[in-house]
Amino acid sequence: MKIDSINTLREIHQEKLPLLALRKAEASVGKERVLMVCGVAGCLSANAQELMDALNKEIKAHNLESLVSVETTGCFGFCAEGPIIRVFPDDAFYVRVKPEDAQRIVEEHLIAGKIIDDLLYLNPETQERILKMEDIPFYKKQFKIALRNCGIINPLKIDETIAGGGYLALAQVLEENNPEKVCQDLIKSGLRGRGGGGFPTGLKWDATRKSEADQKYVICNADEGDPGAFMDRSILEGDPHSVLEAMAICGYAIGANKGFIYIRAEYPLAISRLEIAIEQAKELGVLGSDILGTGFDFDIELRYGAGAFVCGEETALMRSIEGKRGEPFNKIVFPSEKGLWGKPTCTNNVETFANISPIILKGHEWFSSIGSEKSKGTKVFAMGGKINNVGLVEVPMGTTLREMIYEIGGGIPDGHEFKAAQTGGPSGGVIPAKFLDIPVEYDSLLEIGSMMGSGGLIVLDDTDCMVNIAKFYLEFTCEESCGKCSPCRIGTTRLLEILEKITRGQGTEEDLIILENLSNVIKDTSLCGLGKTAPNPVLSTLKYYHDEYVAHVVDKKCPAGVCKDLLQVVITDECIGCTKCARICPVDCISGNVKELHVIDQTQCTKCQACISQCPTNAIVTI
Repeated sequence: MKIDSINTLREIHQEKLPLLALRKAEASVGKERVLMVCGVAGCLSANAQELMDALNKEIKAHNLESLVSVETTGCFGFCAEGPIIRVFPDDAFYVRVKPEDAQRIVEEHLIAGKIIDDLLYLNPETQERILKMEDIPFYKKQFKIALRNCGIINPLKIDETIAGGGYLALAQVLEENNPEKVCQDLIKSGLRGRGGGGFPTGLKWDATRKSEADQKYVICNADEGDPGAFMDRSILEGDPHSVLEAMAICGYAIGANKGFIYIRAEYPLAISRLEIAIEQAKELGVLGSDILGTGFDFDIELRYGAGAFVCGEETALMRSIEGKRGEPFNKIVFPSEKGLWGKPTCTNNVETFANISPIILKGHEWFSSIGSEKSKGTKVFAMGGKINNVGLVEVPMGTTLREMIYEIGGGIPDGHEFKAAQTGGPSGGVIPAKFLDIPVEYDSLLEIGSMMGSGGLIVLDDTDCMVNIAKFYLEFTCEESCGKCSPCRIGTTRLLEILEKITRGQGTEEDLIILENLSNVIKDTSLCGLGKTAPNPVLSTLKYYHDEYVAHVVDKKCPAGVCKDLLQVVITDECIGCTKCARICPVDCISGNVKELHVIDQTQCTKCQACISQCPTNAIVTI
């Protein structure tokens, strides 16, 4: 059925509300239950689909199809504990669920009404099982706007989106018929671009609105290429309609009738769900021609990226959509005046668009009351690395790094100490422990040499070498440089060569001076954001961990024991002569008789450290 008016959409919204009634978890409705199972890429890789199949099989075997439904949903965020099931209306939150648990869940929980205690989250500090999601420490300081529907609705069913208020913001905008007001409301809300640059979203929209042209375009940048980042992908997998609706709102506000979503081809699940969502939206009449009978036309197409990191940069992305080589171009005029195919273009990333509808429906005052003075609203982060609670979190801007790492993230595993946090992906910098209490917001991170970026947060501990970390990110940016400008193409290559020289133990103190000077030149002279920010990992590690660089070039030692060329694997007097190390050595460089002290030939040792793992007395160490 195609919705032909705004009032009809609102009527359907009211009719569909019962679809989500059980998920309010207010009271039980007879024996009816809804099992929401995380169905995004991470949990699917951990057998979530097999789990859903097993649940449906057991439900059918017990003739419960009319009372119980199993629904796929978006990311719950707590990736370290997946696959996850949330049972409504009981609001039971089961973690690390396996397909073989399906029979117990059906027979014990759904039929007998008994909570399965061992599937609940175990608080490592109190050793207590926690029933409800909101009582788990991981969630207590989170505030969800962009991720509001993930874990609540089935992204494959537009009826559930409508029941949850989807497309009501678009209806409101079309009814008010005031594009300028939309832009002004966004300006007043304080929403800034969540893709890394942090430019005020409302100003970008308004500038494009004011440009005169016979054709304008809206682009959603879904080319999420930062190592360890999965914020945008999770939104598209769990709530694709939130992005489609926001793009239509943007199209109306700036005067565009065409939108493109530029998404990485290696995100097949997100692509599939976008394709389904676009088709459903067109059939329902909230996308396409004559939307809601208002005469407004807006269509969306997908464009696939081939994995080039530089195509996440706005101008390179446009060139790629045009079918050209993905290279940036000088912004002699802004894309709001001359962008895609030379026409005014407005580009935002997935998370930015995911914030639009709540701002329209709840008002700019509501949004601007969240966050900090200069950074409003919330930010989604993908937390990874040396942290207990790996996952996706959404917190108000201004939340401190300490709160994120220790209260939400659960601290550092295996008794190790926090060393640094790396934000902003390859374009960001490292944040040392002395800044743990800094509020995470745009300006504060820039002041200490890092950046918000799109939201990647990699935690490092005392086993990480900061010189090696800088080298890792330079390897990435060198590989991903489009090569158009020489500061980036040649400059980052020279930086990497120096870092490789240092980690091999061949560096000099002069190399440290060259590293800093060359980094600053690259920042000042590169064409696009990739080149301008590529030296950030080098500059920030030089600034905060200069002593580690000195240890590498002067002492020829790697304090963290990571850089193999600077290590020696030695056997101490604790050796009992069991010969296990000699038997496992791949290059036969360990000699010694049974029950006698063994010796490693340093000229032959490859530092693979296989011997260390085999030694029963821990007599083999690195120095």
